[in-house]
Amino acid sequence: MIVDLHTHTTASDGGLSPAELVLRAQQCGVQLLAVTDHDTIDGYRAISEVAAGDVQIIAGIELSCTWSGVNIHVLGLGIDVDSACLKSELTDQRAARGERAKIIGERLAKLGFDGTYEGASELAEGRAIGRPDFARFMVAAGYVDSMATAFDKYLGAGKVGDVKAMWPTLETVVEWIKSAGGVAVLAHPLHYKLTNAKLRRMLADFKEAGGEGLEVCNGRPSATDLAYLRQLCKDFDFEASAGSDFHQPNNWLELGCDAKVVAPCRPIWARWQRAELSV
Repeated sequence: MIVDLHTHTTASDGGLSPAELVLRAQQCGVQLLAVTDHDTIDGYRAISEVAAGDVQIIAGIELSCTWSGVNIHVLGLGIDVDSACLKSELTDQRAARGERAKIIGERLAKLGFDGTYEGASELAEGRAIGRPDFARFMVAAGYVDSMATAFDKYLGAGKVGDVKAMWPTLETVVEWIKSAGGVAVLAHPLHYKLTNAKLRRMLADFKEAGGEGLEVCNGRPSATDLAYLRQLCKDFDFEASAGSDFHQPNNWLELGCDAKVVAPCRPIWARWQRAELSV
């Protein structure tokens, strides 16, 4: 079975519309798909109006938060998109993203990259502005030759555009997800560049807060990374998740992960998968 529980659409910083994402998922043989846009469920709402064919769609979201000064992302899977509590908190998250975008624009302007905030805002077309919007504008304006260069030099972790907004705590976003009937999954745990000891401390705190899943496969991890994350999954008794973190064609990884990649861990999608789907 091919699954993908970490994807993005134009509702946040993805390059495909919700309908286009579903079509691409069908073309890639994905059978179980979660739409996890940043701090919004608009992409999922649009997809629910699309003929998904053989693709089973799960409501999801990716929330930003902080733990011990580190910016962490948590996926909420199987959420109730009509949760009043979640809707209220997402309004605050959107405001935080707006302030963050202004700061990024100001920092880039000091480096001589004029008009980045306005350009990114126009590309966002009314949704919350993300760093990929800045990257796309910088490419279009001729400031950099590719989105990869934009992130490597100016927008990636530790760079001038890596602005830490006033995100809620890890415990807070887990509570939001749980209040909406969802399951909290720690996204791409190796992206935070934590030592083994610090990562284990974070996972312990995540578990205590009510987190239930760990993204064992994000994209195309090495065999070493997979073995390490499977062991963490076992050590903390988490259910395993897998996703591509797909954003757009040609710049990010392709949709779909082989469900077998998380074995022998317990797959988190067993909670929702239809009976006719099997690993």
